[in-house]
Amino acid sequence: MTAHSPIRVHQRSTGSASAGFILRDARVRLKDLRQQGSAKAIVLDPSDVVFLNTSGGLTGGDTLDYSLTLGDEVRLTATTQTAERVYRSTSGHAQIAVRMELGAGAHLDWLPQETILFDQAKARRRSEIVLGPGATCLMAETVVLGRAAMGETVATLDFHDSRMIRNAARPVHLEVLRLDASRLGNSPAGLDGARAVATVVSVAPDAADALGAVRACLDCDTVRAAASAMEGRLVVRMMARDGWPLRRQMARVLSLLRRAPLPRVWQI
Repeated sequence: MTAHSPIRVHQRSTGSASAGFILRDARVRLKDLRQQGSAKAIVLDPSDVVFLNTSGGLTGGDTLDYSLTLGDEVRLTATTQTAERVYRSTSGHAQIAVRMELGAGAHLDWLPQETILFDQAKARRRSEIVLGPGATCLMAETVVLGRAAMGETVATLDFHDSRMIRNAARPVHLEVLRLDASRLGNSPAGLDGARAVATVVSVAPDAADALGAVRACLDCDTVRAAASAMEGRLVVRMMARDGWPLRRQMARVLSLLRRAPLPRVWQI
């Protein structure tokens, strides 16, 4: 009789969380809430929602979906409870989908905390914000390569991150970040030694008015940053050799654009 090794079947994490809000009697109210698997949506107050992945991170074959629907004139801030971690994958890619739909005159601050990519991570993420007539938004994304304080380095990975803001069928902002081994290291054609990169996008009729103030606050010596604006849109890009100074610079930019403190879970 020949002994056979047991077949290993890896457990996969699947999560989906969605929430909908409406304006009734001049107050934002929760309309519906659905949660499944490892994904949760926590409503701290009627205008503040926090998404959470209880699996503790993602690896190849895992899926995570977050979605929000804002009714007309709803103003809301959405974030994540902590940084999302994407670990080494031995089979396939983690799949992440984020979709936000805003009604007429609504406003969303989508401010997730960092996505931390570990060595040999593989992931695909697609984020989309759909604006109704007169709707506005503030969107931020930060990607960090490993944890510098733990001495971690990232030599290879496969990360594809697509972000879109559109007004009905018309794209307002489209950005694709592709990170693999060829873009790591010190090459000016890649990350040029940076371990953390971030983008902030503000879409509103008066977004460009904040350009001067934003540029004035980009004064951290260890963060390379620039801001640009055109009619109805302001974009800030930042990169640093460590996630911590980038996070502090992000906090200053977001607080300025929000004219309000950051969500409590950021703990800056």
